Parts: sequence; C-alpha cells; structure tokens
Amino acid sequence: MNGIVIIDKPAGWTSQDVTARLRRVFNTRRIGHGGTLDPMATGVLPVFVGRATRGVEFFEHAEKIYETLLRPGITTDTEDITGTVLTKQDAFVTGEMLEAVLPQFRGEILQIPPMYSALKVDGQKLCDLARKGRQVERQPRPITIHELTLLGMDAEGIKLRVHCSKGAYIRTLCKDIGAALGCGGCMAALRRVQAGEYGIEEAVPLQELLDSETPEKYLRPVDSMFRNHPAVTLTPKQEARCRNGNSFTLPIGEGTYRVYGENGEFLALSKVEDNVMSTIKSFFEV
Repeated sequence: MNGIVIIDKPAGWTSQDVTARLRRVFNTRRIGHGGTLDPMATGVLPVFVGRATRGVEFFEHAEKIYETLLRPGITTDTEDITGTVLTKQDAFVTGEMLEAVLPQFRGEILQIPPMYSALKVDGQKLCDLARKGRQVERQPRPITIHELTLLGMDAEGIKLRVHCSKGAYIRTLCKDIGAALGCGGCMAALRRVQAGEYGIEEAVPLQELLDSETPEKYLRPVDSMFRNHPAVTLTPKQEARCRNGNSFTLPIGEGTYRVYGENGEFLALSKVEDNVMSTIKSFFEV
C-alpha cells in the first residue's frame, strides 16, 4: 500500500503517536510524517505510507502556514501556555502597537531556537537538557517569515497568521513579539493550515479515518506532492533508462518534472538540464 494521507491532527497527540496508530491501520512498517507538530498543536500533518516515504525528505524543506494565538503578559519556560509560568503581568496591547512591532519579524530574521526543542547540542537533545534544568547557549539561526498578519484580537489573545520557512519556531516568534511589545508573551494555540502543497481543506480528521472501514480511500497518490511540477511521459526506451538510474537525452525545457511511464505509472521526480534528464528521486516499485 502506497500513498499520502493528510491528517488534521487533534490536540493531545504527538506526531509520532499519529504515525504509530496509522502503522497499525495500514498494516505497514514503512510510514513517516512530514513535519513535527507539538502535542498541543492541531492541523495539517502529511503522513507517507509505503513507497511514498521516499518523499518525506521533500517535506522537510517545505514552507508552512500557521494560525496562532499569542497570549500577551505571560512568559513560560517552554514558550507556550503548557509550560511553567516565569512571569505574569497585565498587558494592554492595541492594534497600533502590534503593527508597529510586527515589521521587524517579517522577511529574513535570526531566531534563537527554544530549549524545549528536538535540536541537538553535543549529541543531546535540547529538550532533554531542559528537563534536567540545564540551559545551554544556542546560536541564532536564519529563518524567513514570508507573511505575518494580524487576524484579530480578543480576550483570549492576539491571533496571527504566519507563513514561514523550514526551521521556524512559532512559539519563539510569539515570545519575541511579546518581548518587543514590552509585556512578554507566549503561544496559547497553534494550528497548521498548510504544509507544502497540502492545505487544511484537504485534511481528514484523525478520528474519522480511524473510524472508517476503508481507511485506504484517504490515501492520495504519491505524485500529488509534486502536482505543481509539469508532467512528462517517457517512451519505453527512456523508461528503461530511468528505471536503471541512467540519464538520457530529452530535448524539453529545463526544470523539474513528474515522470510517467507509458502505462501511466509514476516513475520519478526528475530534472532536465542541457536537454538531459536525470532522476532526483525514484518512486517506482522495485
């Protein structure tokens, strides 16, 4: 069984919880997910089944879009509302104040990753060190915030939409915005509404899939993850070279292509340079 299922992850589940459960549902050991969501977060979690797991690496670099709730006036050790409160104060924040500070967080910025993260220092996860009460120096990392939009404000907090590159921590962004406002802040809610090519409107609630007698109907074809790339169909000779991992002459425009055999089977994601096609990643069964 091969394919991709787009899960709307519920709060309280880790991303590994989801893949472990789906491993039993689809009766396969070959399964992986495209981009970890914290347990408190909800939303788009692409899960790759069977041969589709060869595509996980492409999602590691995919851009993401989130909707988050920033709770002003509270800081915690985890930078989200689930952590131990470090400081708490009344916070008066206006839309004008927000619009004054948000521009500094748009575009290419440097972000110090949180201690409660899976990043490793000297072979040890930061989160493991944090649980032992240890703090270590973390180097700022470059990230890109393509979009940072104020969606609204109410008694619960400040609602933001964030379109970001790989490696961005939304809870750290909330903490840093709170610091810029002068009152502190933490992330109170997070929902991923898009991951790579897949939006929340394409996601199936996890419980709906678990309750289904035909869960395989939710599997999308492997090539759907590359649907924004043009398709090309090979001749039998070209297909043979592709299956053998060889490059071959193909006088079409340069770029990245979805490659199919004459029978319609998705073979590979390939690139063409100087009229020569070579495989980036193969997806046919061997």
